[in-house]
Amino acid sequence: MATLKQGDKAPDFKGKDQNGNTITLKDFIGKKLIIYFYPKDDTPGCTAEACNLRDNYAGLLKQGFQIIGVSADNEKSHQKFIDKFKLPFPLIADTDKSIIKSFGVWGNKKFMGREFDGILRTTFIINETGIIEKIITKVDTKNHANQITD
Repeated sequence: MATLKQGDKAPDFKGKDQNGNTITLKDFIGKKLIIYFYPKDDTPGCTAEACNLRDNYAGLLKQGFQIIGVSADNEKSHQKFIDKFKLPFPLIADTDKSIIKSFGVWGNKKFMGREFDGILRTTFIINETGIIEKIITKVDTKNHANQITD
């Protein structure tokens, strides 16, 4: 599994969004990209994070950012999540976890005294040339847009 650092080239990825459209890293060359990995659609922390990005979407676009979310949920689950919370950005259905693993965000987690493997909530800010400028591993789900722009 990759351990990515600031200054590394972002892994090339290819995945399908909630509408079955293919999204790749190459689609964002020349743009700043926020790619955020989250554990599960329509759960409290993931909803808070997605809604914070939604509420700050116009401001992030003005600063030149594009946003995509990635989880292991399927396209149908993503579409329900988008519809329910009116999310203006695509969500990649990484059901085989290939993108999740290439970004190194699959690992051991602890929840309520239980240990298991899962998606480690992480956000990557990738510049116009595909280089990782910032990695946020301690995501504040309710104030995530501020973490991105600080």
